[in-house]
Amino acid sequence: MQANYKGALYLSTAASIWGGMYVASKYALETVPPFTLLFIRYLIASVILVLWCRYSKVSIIPREHKWLMFQIGFFGYFLSVGMQFVGTRLSSAHLGAAITTLSPVFQSIFAVFLLKKTASRRQLASITLSFIGILIVTDAINTLRTDTFNVGNLFFLTAAALWGYYSVLSKKVADAHPVLRITTWGILLATVFAAFPAMLELGSWDTAVLADRLVMVSILYLAVVSTVVAYYCWNKGLALLNPHQAGLFMFLQSIVGSILGYLLLGESLSSAFLVGTVLILIAVYVSIRSTE
Repeated sequence: MQANYKGALYLSTAASIWGGMYVASKYALETVPPFTLLFIRYLIASVILVLWCRYSKVSIIPREHKWLMFQIGFFGYFLSVGMQFVGTRLSSAHLGAAITTLSPVFQSIFAVFLLKKTASRRQLASITLSFIGILIVTDAINTLRTDTFNVGNLFFLTAAALWGYYSVLSKKVADAHPVLRITTWGILLATVFAAFPAMLELGSWDTAVLADRLVMVSILYLAVVSTVVAYYCWNKGLALLNPHQAGLFMFLQSIVGSILGYLLLGESLSSAFLVGTVLILIAVYVSIRSTE
């Protein structure tokens, strides 16, 4: 039971950070091209993580599970985030928020096939309840009904599936590798993968914006808080919790994002948001109370 609450704390921290990411990183997202921003973010994070590994005397390069560790960096940190960028360009951020909430569902599906972890009745009930809650919070049904089909939605769906896949892979290698190695090696690989698309964006933006204090603070937040801290916490939480339980915490991202939007950007919160939030919190509580 203690591991459940400790894992819940790590996962809640990661989801909360990501929920506030777009508010805190507003300036960088508006001025720096997406893959360039991804590359800079991961490059800074890589330096910090490598130094952290050296300080903690954790070897970075894995001696086993090399293919699985490669997939964590490529499918999780690079391709999943990249698909979200492409989807946002082709479709809308609001629709993306609705579709990418499917990632915990994909995570549970992959857990069954890759980890042979079947969900208990309590976990299935929690997943169902939280999914209903997030549909209410994001107004997903109305959004999907009123928006015409856009190919960008397929990119959002792919991003959700890849995130669920990465999360299960991280759980799979957690017993054999320190969380710090999993995080560092994955970010290093993603930095390499992001370099080429970042080069393609050269000339499409003014590099002078990097001298702007707010832009640099925004980038540092993305690199240090949203990457180093959040990815470490997410991987740590995945190592401690059942994958069916862990996926539920991604739903907290939308809740935190909406609350921060209300507090900092003057956005409105409906009664439906409050109802959905209560359902999600109940589902998370019921899930972590499970000892399975």
